[in-house]
Amino acid sequence: MNECTHIGLDVHKDTIAVAMLRPHTTDVDERVIPNTPEAIRRLLTRHDPAATHLCYEAGPTGYDTQRLVAALGFGCDVIAPSLIPRRSGSRVKTDRIDARNLARLNRAGELTGVRVPGAAEKAVRDLIRVREEVKCDRRVARQRIRSFLLRYGKRYPGPRDAWSHRFEVWARAVTFDEPCAQEAFQNLLSAYFIRDTQLAEMGRRIEQIAATEPFAADVARLSALRGIGTLSAMTILAETCDFHRFGDAGSYMGFTGLTPSEHSSGASRHQGSITKTGNRHIRRVLVESAWAYRHAPAVRGKLRERLEGMPPEVAAYSWAAQVRLNRTFRTISARKGAHTAVVATARELSGFVWGLMTGNLGPAR
Repeated sequence: MNECTHIGLDVHKDTIAVAMLRPHTTDVDERVIPNTPEAIRRLLTRHDPAATHLCYEAGPTGYDTQRLVAALGFGCDVIAPSLIPRRSGSRVKTDRIDARNLARLNRAGELTGVRVPGAAEKAVRDLIRVREEVKCDRRVARQRIRSFLLRYGKRYPGPRDAWSHRFEVWARAVTFDEPCAQEAFQNLLSAYFIRDTQLAEMGRRIEQIAATEPFAADVARLSALRGIGTLSAMTILAETCDFHRFGDAGSYMGFTGLTPSEHSSGASRHQGSITKTGNRHIRRVLVESAWAYRHAPAVRGKLRERLEGMPPEVAAYSWAAQVRLNRTFRTISARKGAHTAVVATARELSGFVWGLMTGNLGPAR
């Protein structure tokens, strides 16, 4: 049996459920400790770092527990929750049971860990994610303004009512007979313009970070692909961190959650929608970028500027990506529609991204 003591932790804001599985036994020593650095240090005081391994599920408490345990000299994995094996017949879930399962599955080698980012990597990632949240808040603010105008019968006089600078100018000039309605509308406008200003400022800040090391070279390389600008490149880099931890393009496609689900049994084989079990931030960016490949291959405008100074093999790889992905989009959209086609194109685009960032400049599979 394994000579290592395996400790499963179910980490919460105030408490940690601990399950300790020692060598040569199936009995689990369980307890609950406070979620404090002092309690964790006391827990590990009598253990040998070379013969003890800990793990816990990734969750809202972040990576502080892993960093503390690693600083004490112990190995600690942060486990991907979606990849933990579950018993289909189990209907009881408690903190102690979760910790016990982590300890046993970790000893069996059945758990998949996530990469723990460095402090600087996590800070940049959080800034990019907060920008995404602010963008969602701005979209909600726009929807509230439209709904308010609709309830009061205020219609934009232009040919289109899509949100634009002219629409904003018109909305600012809208007045209401009732003072309370005017006050409510002004508050809705203020909420929108605050979010719009925040979004623009964070976008400028991220672009400044992208122009500095260690991001500048990688951002420039990723931007050689059509549809991927600075903000998209920064999102991919911040969420992936290390492309070399994926052994092939298929592994990276799985990480993005863009691979199709499958249910096969016997002679039957059925593929369904994408798994969506990977990184949703990268998946969103890749799908947005994939829409650029509905157009015929071409090198012009901003893409031409981004390709200036790139090595010839990178420019050739970018062109090969355009040709293949445009063909993929056209072929699938003719049979299944544009929305299915863009997801399939995004999946292949993720393979080209992996190849570009790992130096594997052959065709993506």
